[in-house]
Amino acid sequence: MPVSLLQEKEDAGFLASDTALIQPLRKTTGKLTVIADDNTPSQVFPLHEGTAIIGRKSTRPSQATISIQTLDRSMSREHVRIEVKKDARGGYKHYLSDNKSKNHTLYNSNFIGEEEVVILNNDDEIIIGHTVLRFNE
Repeated sequence: MPVSLLQEKEDAGFLASDTALIQPLRKTTGKLTVIADDNTPSQVFPLHEGTAIIGRKSTRPSQATISIQTLDRSMSREHVRIEVKKDARGGYKHYLSDNKSKNHTLYNSNFIGEEEVVILNNDDEIIIGHTVLRFNE
């Protein structure tokens, strides 16, 4: 739960307030949950520090480090990339980007542009092909 810090200061005889939103520190890495549908069973994948390439499980060679069991052929074998980095305060940030997939990636109902990187937050929705993933901290 974010905490708000209220600071008051006197400026030219007036009392002014500044509010700063303080985000809690993420001390653990997140996880991806695959939401089950007719083509895809529910699956959970923990994320680790470093880069993960996520895509459809295949018998053909792939660079994917997280392979989703699915019949969804609109999901690429190497569809998205999530980079987990430790920040200066010792917490973790999760960076999502499309991995030049044919069918692109939706992040909270918005397409991720080429070379665009977004920071994941708790309960974010990622759609690759027709498959829905949920990010949780």
